[in-house]
Amino acid sequence: MLIFSIFKVLHIIAGFTALLVFWIPVVTKKGGKAHVRSGWVYVWAMGAVAISALVMGIWRIGFDPQKTGESVAFAWFLIFIAILSSATAWYGIRVLRYKNRKAAHRHAIDLLFPALLLLSGGAMSLYGASIGFTLLTWFPFIGIFLGASQLWYWLRAPGRKLHWWFEHLGGMLGCCIATITAFTVFGAPRLLGLSSVHPLVWFMPTIVLVPCIIGFSRYYQKKFNQSKSV
Repeated sequence: MLIFSIFKVLHIIAGFTALLVFWIPVVTKKGGKAHVRSGWVYVWAMGAVAISALVMGIWRIGFDPQKTGESVAFAWFLIFIAILSSATAWYGIRVLRYKNRKAAHRHAIDLLFPALLLLSGGAMSLYGASIGFTLLTWFPFIGIFLGASQLWYWLRAPGRKLHWWFEHLGGMLGCCIATITAFTVFGAPRLLGLSSVHPLVWFMPTIVLVPCIIGFSRYYQKKFNQSKSV
């Protein structure tokens, strides 16, 4: 129980750090000191979030003497959030590491994360449907989509210039979706003294941030094209 409490505190601190820091690299100059430093703070915070979530989820499922059907379902969701956040953050970093590649990329470590995200998304969705849990039924489709798109990116030669830039943006914003969703599911109800929130609220980060990813991508694509034509 002491270990669980320690990881819970770590999870809360790291989660709030990630929520506060994430917006700095979004609004600051790309590639600048503020962008890079705050970005790494965010990545390390999300690493702590993922590890602590995984530990707490496993403890709830396997060792909690007071576990219930509902607590086990939320524990599986916590584990899935850990996979989603770590996979997208890793992807956002690695696309920068291999931004100059000209051919397909088949490093096992870079294919493992999206494959795990894809498979776990499918498994979680089936599990959610079997127990009638709306969040676990539909939210994992985000993981299925992201896992499949990441594999598609790695296993093909790059199809456009600055491909790594757009993939980095999508990876980090996808990680943000996991962060904010976890907060709306676990943190917000407790801070507001509510037993739960409406299922629509669970999907609000996705509803809001997916158009942001599309919008940012189109904006910078247009900006880069204009820069080339000058």
